[in-house]
Amino acid sequence: MNGVIGRLIDEVTSAVYENDPQLLERYGERGRVKCREDNEHHFRHLETACLMKEKAIFTDYALWLSGILSRHGMEPGHLIDNFREIDAALQRTPELSVELREGYGLLLDAAVHRLRQLERQPGGGS
Repeated sequence: MNGVIGRLIDEVTSAVYENDPQLLERYGERGRVKCREDNEHHFRHLETACLMKEKAIFTDYALWLSGILSRHGMEPGHLIDNFREIDAALQRTPELSVELREGYGLLLDAAVHRLRQLERQPGGGS
């Protein structure tokens, strides 16, 4: 990951843990490392979806990941919060082009929408 994106990943990971201190209690430092790795994957999928101009690349990834995370006791809301932190961090980063920030923001919004639909389904939040 380039320097700016690497810095954003660190910021987002810190924000996720600051906003939900129970994560550290529940998953320990290993969980924080996994969170950072997950954020690297989020950015890679954002980049790919943006380059390919294919929203489904990112939304399908988000739904797949939500299923994986649910097996570790995490709700879709955790991923939604993470995506919201990414979007906020992007908007605070003028070094990135407006096109990139807007493109990633649209992809993140689409994924959040799909994850909220998942939450509303019976059994979707567990």
